[in-house]
Amino acid sequence: MTPITLFLILFGVFLNAIAQLLLKAGVNTIGAFEFSRENIIPVGIKLATQLPILGGLTCYVISVVVWILGLSRVDVSIAYPMLSLGYVLNAFGAWWLFGEALSMQRMIGIGIIIIGVYVLARSA
Repeated sequence: MTPITLFLILFGVFLNAIAQLLLKAGVNTIGAFEFSRENIIPVGIKLATQLPILGGLTCYVISVVVWILGLSRVDVSIAYPMLSLGYVLNAFGAWWLFGEALSMQRMIGIGIIIIGVYVLARSA
């Protein structure tokens, strides 16, 4: 895998992870809500006007473009498992930004993901 291909894949994963964190930040400002026919429009408007949600959606769009560029250069069987690095980024991002728990079991899972991605990347 060339350095530019690796950059494209990792940048796509990074943008996808940032998108998730922004979406979470946006819904946190609204709080928990019940999804029903009566409140679909008011809740939809609240969600559509949250800057973090708009930023998250923008990151998704950009990440798709970057991802397509990466996929044009590497086998999908190599690229797709790299998306699991998003779990790692999101776990630490959620811990840092939202105070979510990082238990020992989660840390072990994160370690397994990192080892798996390393082994996979070495086979490319």
